[in-house]
Amino acid sequence: MEITAEQFARIEHCLPTQRGNVSMSNLNVLNAILYVAEHGCKWRGLPKRFGNWHTIYTRMNRWSKLGVLDRVFEQLQQSQVVRIRIEAVSLDSTIIKVHPDGTGALKKTARRPSASPAADGPPRFIWLPRMLERP
Repeated sequence: MEITAEQFARIEHCLPTQRGNVSMSNLNVLNAILYVAEHGCKWRGLPKRFGNWHTIYTRMNRWSKLGVLDRVFEQLQQSQVVRIRIEAVSLDSTIIKVHPDGTGALKKTARRPSASPAADGPPRFIWLPRMLERP
């Protein structure tokens, strides 16, 4: 699911212009994003032909926050370059860390004293009230 340079020319206006010393073209980044979407791999699992995965992820994250990806995918579908239909979104439990209280673990309960104090044994602490004033 890679797009060609001719197809990219149709949607190039949706992407921000590249400024400064850029090591990767927008076409290459877009093809890498499409690769991850198609194969469902991790960013670190991108083939080396796409370049540094962290650079691609950073640019994708920035585009996502700015709404660029929404415009790009809408334009890709309108020009019938790529047909994408998202039917379900799921999260893997290895991604989201749950607090131990939310895992269903048994909670510690209060110590229940038995009916006879002798069975409980000697007290573990002695509470002594303090006197505020000396007589």
